[in-house]
Amino acid sequence: MAGSPFTRRALIASGTAALFTPSFVRAQTDDAAGVRRNATSFVAQDWRDHFDTLGKSAIVADTSSRALHYWNSDASDYRVYPTSVPATEELTKRGYTKIMRKKVGPDWTPTASMMERFPDYKYMPPGPDNPLGTHAMYLGWPAYIIHGTQDTRKIGRRSSDGCIGLYNYQIEELFALCPVGTQVRII
Repeated sequence: MAGSPFTRRALIASGTAALFTPSFVRAQTDDAAGVRRNATSFVAQDWRDHFDTLGKSAIVADTSSRALHYWNSDASDYRVYPTSVPATEELTKRGYTKIMRKKVGPDWTPTASMMERFPDYKYMPPGPDNPLGTHAMYLGWPAYIIHGTQDTRKIGRRSSDGCIGLYNYQIEELFALCPVGTQVRII
């Protein structure tokens, strides 16, 4: 080990430095495909920072930390879910809306802008290949949905055309918790 830059002291120092690296820095690393993941750097939210009241219930979808925050009507139930978020800033709509309708087994029709970019896309009925997964909650903005996904690689990534995606088992849980009229804020 004499003459080697890898001394015991250097190895211990580098390991200690890794322990003090903030988790949000460690969590924002590129995976083997070079795609940035961010599924472990959730930042707790307080509903009062976003809404005057909780109403029926409330959701904040944080596109930076790629997390969806849910509160029930009296704030006794707070949950955080990892999500996929829009792939680009141009596809990201921010602001306030609400859940207008919900559907188990949604079908999928590509939007006009999707068809311009991907002319081979076609309507897809409900089923195991449907990109909306098993459940969908349609927002007040046309073509913006909180939904499940069959492609679990998308969670924690910028990968959607504007929607917020969750694992199918988690959208099923959230779907049951959120009545139509749930207020939603995308930040």
